[in-house]
Amino acid sequence: MLDTSALRRFGGHKQILGHKKVDTTTLYVQLEEALFSKPSGELHSAVAKTVEEARRLIEVGFEYVCTFGDAMLFRKRK
Repeated sequence: MLDTSALRRFGGHKQILGHKKVDTTTLYVQLEEALFSKPSGELHSAVAKTVEEARRLIEVGFEYVCTFGDAMLFRKRK
């Protein structure tokens, strides 16, 4: 059973993700932290303006992050 601090911490995420129990949200957050966090946090970044540029970045291991304006942003661990 989680304490109320966990509910406050993950309550918003729970609602966004549509989970019925905060335990489920906590599990997903813990998995994300374990799989994707890296102590150094060093990343390469790249920008693609076209689908072809985006395809090339994905082929060499870049991960899509988001679109900002007309630019697609990508990242890759160093």
